[in-house]
Amino acid sequence: MHDYTPEIDDLADAVVAAARARTRLDPIPLDYPKSAEELREACGPMITPEGIGGHRALELYTETLAPASLSPDFPRYLSFVPSAPTEAAILFDLMVGASSIYGGSWIEGAGAVYAENEALDWLRQLAHLPEEAGGVFVPGGTIGNLSAMAAARHDAQTKAEAAGAVPDRWAFIASAQSHSSVESATQIMDCDVILADVDDDFRMTGESVAALLDEHGHRVCGVVATAGTTNLGRIDHMAEIGAICRDRDVWFHVDAAYGGAGLAALDCRPLFAGIEHADSLIIDPHKWLFAPFDCCALLYRNPDQARAIHAQHAGYLEFLDVYGDWNPSDFAIHLTRRTRGLPFWFSLATHGTTAYGDAVQVTIDLADEAARQIREADHVELVVEPSLSVVAFRRIGWDADQYTARTQEMMKAGTAFVVPSRHNKEPIYRFCFVNPKTTFDDIAAILAELK
Repeated sequence: MHDYTPEIDDLADAVVAAARARTRLDPIPLDYPKSAEELREACGPMITPEGIGGHRALELYTETLAPASLSPDFPRYLSFVPSAPTEAAILFDLMVGASSIYGGSWIEGAGAVYAENEALDWLRQLAHLPEEAGGVFVPGGTIGNLSAMAAARHDAQTKAEAAGAVPDRWAFIASAQSHSSVESATQIMDCDVILADVDDDFRMTGESVAALLDEHGHRVCGVVATAGTTNLGRIDHMAEIGAICRDRDVWFHVDAAYGGAGLAALDCRPLFAGIEHADSLIIDPHKWLFAPFDCCALLYRNPDQARAIHAQHAGYLEFLDVYGDWNPSDFAIHLTRRTRGLPFWFSLATHGTTAYGDAVQVTIDLADEAARQIREADHVELVVEPSLSVVAFRRIGWDADQYTARTQEMMKAGTAFVVPSRHNKEPIYRFCFVNPKTTFDDIAAILAELK
């Protein structure tokens, strides 16, 4: 089973050919989900004592299983936060799997970790964090937020113990616009979320944070700001909030999982003023920086603060520090990890950072064009002015059932994947543009489907 036989060589050709065929697809189909019963009937038993053979397994995947999975890189897939990896990143993901590199320690994955760190450092520079800042690539924003918030609580706990003033229960300040993973992280850590008010543009303000710190500061271990909210693309007032956190010695975490990519576009950088105050920061390259799933960059202003909580200690791990102590496993809630940052690094190295900035700008231009078309239409209207690459709008006169029905019709026809969301308890649609291959004509076609 582990020998490289002529049969495996033949299978390798087939797998590479199938991967190449997928990357060559133009246009990429949306595809459509099937029920477990439908898939069971189409595939039959796949895991058997004797095996079904690699060619048969590949055939089932390419002809049945993959088409029953939606394609986030479909140009009209505009729901949630999609993914549109470059061809270079997709191809190098094959190399990552073939290399079997363990990415948790420097001694085992030095070359790969070095490359990942170079990609992380580009993001560090975009955010104007200090040179000593660093971190690790984790699976996604949920693990990134949880890991950073765990470091924040540990830091606050250490200070409180030294001062002899440990609160009964820790809390984080965030807004109702923050990602669902923030509340999830507090539940896992048995902490509270204290919701801060937002302004008329749905952005958390320094004033609201300061007021909550005045009231609850003794038990606040961190403030979580969002740079690009999922639903509306809003960026909290980070300059105000960051300065307040710095003055009061409170951990300032920035969730820029989606929006942080906007730093690559020169015109957008002023929107992120204050991000340089962050004690921790996440940006997901698999969202808007054209990397394949799964890839979240987690950065710390002071990586030692992350080590203090996340580094695991055991007799069988002591040798890992012999060749230096920069072990990626020390910076998040994990030990075993694949070098998931390498496809992002390879694409950056291949195309250069200028091309990345240009591609991000294309998607921002798409959002501007969508807003223009919505303003000129008589059956839809903007909910708020667009921010970054998110456009929220409503279909005039429709109830929630009509939104859902039209979404299902478009999905089944392979026309588009645009699912309803909610804002102020009312159903809305939202476009999230992360794919530079989406066109102005695609926008017009989707809006026409909503008439």
